[in-house]
Amino acid sequence: MLPSPDVIRALLVLGVLGMAVLAALYLRNRELTIAEYIGWGLLIVLLPLLGPFLVILSRPGRPGKPAG
Repeated sequence: MLPSPDVIRALLVLGVLGMAVLAALYLRNRELTIAEYIGWGLLIVLLPLLGPFLVILSRPGRPGKPAG
């Protein structure tokens, strides 16, 4: 039994959204200026499949201070 095209599209959209959320959460833990946050955030949104990987691999800014 093969899944319908609608199910496959929904899973693809959920996967892309999940990657974008993970990249945004990664940016939250970096010390960046507002302009840098906006720039990296636009990269995440405008390049849906490649953007999140580029953001995490490039490691923008400095690591944030550990919580605690």
